Amino acid sequence: MSRVAKVPISIPKGVEITLQGQQLMVKGSKGVLNHKIADPVEVKKIDSQLTVTPRHTVATADALAGTTRALVFNMVKGVSQGFEKKLILVGVGYRAQVQGKTLNLTLGFSHPIAFAIPDGVVVETPSQTEVIVKGLDKHQVGQVAANIRAYRPPEPYRGKGVKYANEVIVLKEAKKK
Repeated sequence: MSRVAKVPISIPKGVEITLQGQQLMVKGSKGVLNHKIADPVEVKKIDSQLTVTPRHTVATADALAGTTRALVFNMVKGVSQGFEKKLILVGVGYRAQVQGKTLNLTLGFSHPIAFAIPDGVVVETPSQTEVIVKGLDKHQVGQVAANIRAYRPPEPYRGKGVKYANEVIVLKEAKKK
């Protein structure tokens, strides 16, 4: 059995889990998330813990059990605490500003970039060079942050671009004459 799937998920206070067949609903103080459990995997609620086990002894069922356990754990954490990613804009004149459901980015192109903020995600700009992406779904928060970063990834010679807050850019040495 998967080592990840063996660890039970403890349900914190204020989080409500509903299992109806293979449909899982997690409700917490921040919101509600739904997930359809794959057929080879079984999820059981025992007291204040969730256990994920494969129904068969096939390797794919074992792998799916580990993946499902990680997804359910992220759902429980998302509805109770939430997830956030912080991006930093490095470069002269690089700016970010939120206007309604649009993130306006000035990243050194001849035109500004208008990024439409999807539902379920909150984008904040505490300063002109910081962007914070928050939400319940870890996958969606990470994907939105990656989409924003993809407009101008950090380049390796000066380090200019959009980078994650904890990312370290290893700068290359310039070409010598």
